[in-house]
Amino acid sequence: MNRQLWLASAVALAAATPAVCETAPKDVTYAEGAVEASLSGAPGNPEEGVKVMTTNALGNCVACHQIAALPDVQFPGDIAPPLDGVADRYSEPQLRGIVANAKMTFEGSFMPAFYKTEGFIRPGNGYTGKAAEGDLAPVLTAQQIEDVVAYLLTLKE
Repeated sequence: MNRQLWLASAVALAAATPAVCETAPKDVTYAEGAVEASLSGAPGNPEEGVKVMTTNALGNCVACHQIAALPDVQFPGDIAPPLDGVADRYSEPQLRGIVANAKMTFEGSFMPAFYKTEGFIRPGNGYTGKAAEGDLAPVLTAQQIEDVVAYLLTLKE
């Protein structure tokens, strides 16, 4: 009985442990704005990507972008390009780079850098999380970036 309980605990702990191959924001490599490899080391989940894109406290992409596939979003923004057909315009690595830090692709873009912790001014520490080392955490986690990219890849014309 104790062995089964121990084994169940070990499995639960392994499932809850973050991916070892996650790329830290400062270690992301951009090639002409694109990021080739997954930031989390795991595939993205499009359903979770929708949550990130439509949640105010997360990505809130719909504050600036319209997405016809999400007609129930209240008050979609119109200050950024619509995301309809974005998977036909950009590759997965390009989308990953744009979501992580659009300024690496579009110089002067007003789109926020969602996976960056250095080189910009934040509105205040009260609006951001803290990393284990005491540094500011990125707006989105590596897995949340992958989830958003997975959803964006479904947006074809």
